[in-house]
Amino acid sequence: MQAGQERAGLVFAALCALNSAFVPAIAKFTTGRADPFFVATATGLFAGAGCLVLLAVRGELDELFRPDRWLKLVLLGALGTGLAFFLFFAGAERSTAIETALALQVEPGYSLLLSWLALGHRPTGRRIAALVVILAGIVLALGVRTVEGSSGIAILMATPLCWQLSHLLVLRKLPDSSPIVLTGARYVYGGLLLAAAFALRGGALPPAGELATLLPVLALQGLVLSMVGTLLWYQTISRLDLGRATAIVVPSIPVLSLGASFLVLGEVATPRQWVGLLLTAAGVLAMVTGPAAGAEASR
Repeated sequence: MQAGQERAGLVFAALCALNSAFVPAIAKFTTGRADPFFVATATGLFAGAGCLVLLAVRGELDELFRPDRWLKLVLLGALGTGLAFFLFFAGAERSTAIETALALQVEPGYSLLLSWLALGHRPTGRRIAALVVILAGIVLALGVRTVEGSSGIAILMATPLCWQLSHLLVLRKLPDSSPIVLTGARYVYGGLLLAAAFALRGGALPPAGELATLLPVLALQGLVLSMVGTLLWYQTISRLDLGRATAIVVPSIPVLSLGASFLVLGEVATPRQWVGLLLTAAGVLAMVTGPAAGAEASR
């Protein structure tokens, strides 16, 4: 039974990494054909609609509206999807798909800093060294850029901070909420907040012909790459320990994204980007396979 669970966990981990690898390429494709704010809104709404159906089928829809945690779930949606999607798609429009995948690898740095400041987990020497390798890989891969050319990278690098703040909110304020409820809150409330902001901004829809072509891709982006991707991750960590799951999935994504970027957009990484990406993946792997944060304090 345990061996079967482990095999299933490895399958879910592989599917999660493969699914996530297509996120930068599809984001670049959609933002190249429509306003990034519209793309963020439509993606969030599709993912939210999928979550509503899933929660209704499971009989857990009322969990999104519990008075004792409703505001926390709204804040989770605002951080984890609303602001994160706004930044991510705005940055993807200004960058290549390969640059998008690389810029997001700064996330372990935010995790290290927030774990120290908010949870009291002092970083080990191994984690600091791994972070230096990650940052060196990102700098090498992205190279020296003009202020105009670096705006997309800067926006993308801010995106993982939103994700990490949402994770911190879950750990501190929503520890007993089920994964499907947390996923639903992220996409239902995040999608609604994006829609409200898009309407208040007076955002315009793409022309009818372009919209008809784009909607299936936006549905794929919301339902599969966003909602299903999140659920695949939860299925993975319910069968494998978190450290092993992270070690398999996280370093694999930027490497696989190079293939996805070529298939979808025809983008080919330069030798410098390959070296930087491999450095980044090695740094992430070293960080996530080290002792768990706070392990010494726990002992």
